[in-house]
Amino acid sequence: MTYNVQIKVMPLKELLDPQGKAVMGGLKNLGIHSVEDVRVGKHVTLQIEAASETEAKQIADETARRLLANAVMEFYEIEMIN
Repeated sequence: MTYNVQIKVMPLKELLDPQGKAVMGGLKNLGIHSVEDVRVGKHVTLQIEAASETEAKQIADETARRLLANAVMEFYEIEMIN
């Protein structure tokens, strides 16, 4: 069976996000002052062939842990989608 999985990878809240700061600067230059903070991350969608949803989540977790996210600087969340 094929499962669709979304993985969101974001910088840890304790760390500076240079891309987020650049976007904040751009927003201020455009006159948009109501945005208080910006965090820039990655959104990855996978189609996984697996025997069960549990197995698909395990594959997604291994993919995120070993390839997509740097545990020193980032965290990730996995969501099954329809």
